[in-house]
Amino acid sequence: MTPRLAAGLLLPAIVLALAGCAVAPASRCAPGQAAMRAELLYFGTAGPRGTVSPEDWRDFVDEVVTPRFPDGLTAWPANGQWKPAGGAAVREASWVLSIVHRPDAASEAAIAGIAEAYKTRFQQESVLRVSSDACVSF
Repeated sequence: MTPRLAAGLLLPAIVLALAGCAVAPASRCAPGQAAMRAELLYFGTAGPRGTVSPEDWRDFVDEVVTPRFPDGLTAWPANGQWKPAGGAAVREASWVLSIVHRPDAASEAAIAGIAEAYKTRFQQESVLRVSSDACVSF
């Protein structure tokens, strides 16, 4: 068998084998659980106009986050560090926001809108977003 023929036969076999490993997100959840997205957003509090106060944060959550996700969220204070573009590592207080939502375009746009609104309101360079699939039950 020529190397080209062997490769031609091997590639479909690999594709078929790997296709068996692909599982739809909903089917990997246990009975009684729903497939959702879990988001962690990290918001720094140091900015060009000073520090984002707890009152500023509460107002932001009330005015921007809660209207987009009225079913619930969790937030807590944290301390972290990051390296801005062209600078040295910065340590600062931050807020972490956890939101679990349906994996749909409207929720995706709402999460992106929260990050953009924070960057604009508080003149932040970035908001870290960590997204993952989750199986949830209540």
